[in-house]
Amino acid sequence: MKKYFFLFFLQILNLTFCLSQQEAQKKLEKEKAKLVREIKQINSILFSNSNSKKSAIDEVQDLDVKIKVRDKLIKVTNQEINFISKQININQREIEILRLETMKLKEDYANMIRKSYYSKSRQSRLMFLFSSESFYQAYNRFKYLDQYAKHRKKQGRIIIEKTNLLNKLNIELLSKKVNKENLIKENKVSQLIYQKEIEKQKLMIQSLIKKQKDLEYSIRIKEQKISAFDKEIERLIRVAIENANKKTLTPSNLKYSITPEAKLVGRSFYANKGKLPWPVEKGVVIQKFGTQVHPVVRTTKIKSNGIIIATTKTADARVIFKGIVMTVLSYKGSNPTVLVQHGNYITAYTNLESVYVKKGQSLGPKEKIGRVFTNPNTGKTELKFSIFQSSTPLNPEGWIYRL
Repeated sequence: MKKYFFLFFLQILNLTFCLSQQEAQKKLEKEKAKLVREIKQINSILFSNSNSKKSAIDEVQDLDVKIKVRDKLIKVTNQEINFISKQININQREIEILRLETMKLKEDYANMIRKSYYSKSRQSRLMFLFSSESFYQAYNRFKYLDQYAKHRKKQGRIIIEKTNLLNKLNIELLSKKVNKENLIKENKVSQLIYQKEIEKQKLMIQSLIKKQKDLEYSIRIKEQKISAFDKEIERLIRVAIENANKKTLTPSNLKYSITPEAKLVGRSFYANKGKLPWPVEKGVVIQKFGTQVHPVVRTTKIKSNGIIIATTKTADARVIFKGIVMTVLSYKGSNPTVLVQHGNYITAYTNLESVYVKKGQSLGPKEKIGRVFTNPNTGKTELKFSIFQSSTPLNPEGWIYRL
């Protein structure tokens, strides 16, 4: 009895564990699907045009983006394999428990049939009833025979149900084993591609190391230009804040003194944090927010007050939330930037080829604001996207959905 109680308790534990594992596996499957889509987008956006004249450093950077995503995919697939292995073990335990239960039920049922064999004839059942000493005893005996017959039928049904469940678990087990084998094969292919990409990148970096000083110099010059442009955007935002505060006779403290309506927009913008759409329909983040080591020249650091997204040719930039065009900026021969105000938040869309909006224009979510510039030499189409709270740059990763 204690043995079967323990088996029942183990079943409950297995079921609880299995449900939590299934939830975790669903999350992994979603993450894996997202990474697979991301790799497809990377191939489509960064590697589809073999005729583009990319610099060696650009090629290494693009490859670095793909390597990082593929590395994540391999890790997620490994986690999936581990989860399936655990589920296989759970199924095997369940099958063993059910097998023992079914054996016990069959054994009990067989004993019941043997006992009923000796009183199987209608005559012996009638004799059993008529030999009663009273009507009450006869009634109880009749009830006993009826309950015994019902119990026997019920036991038969339970055996069928347990057997069917056992067959179902065996089929599930086989399916999980096949799924696991497929994932292992899939991961081996991914790892081979990953190793080839790593080797290719290493060879390219080795050829670039010879030009390290020249590269450091060119990166430094490029960073100085980016820094000057970022400072200009921040200066324009500060000027806009000061002008807005002068109109409301509020002392300038680099925070907007805005109307109640604008405050509502700002609150709504914040309320949608993590759910805001991408500033382009399709894209791959090729440079993250903040200060980081250069992916090729490891002795050099790069900094950005936003993210850089590679997108498709002729792609349009779109505003991520309703707002008002604050300004359209062109700085020292750079491609235009559009600043959009959302209450006390501002979004910046940099490197546009053409602009569809003008200062003071009200915009709705996902409304197109301009076409993203495609570099005729490299064939790359890149948008720089930034978010500011007043004049403080924020990391877009926490604001845009699945960035």
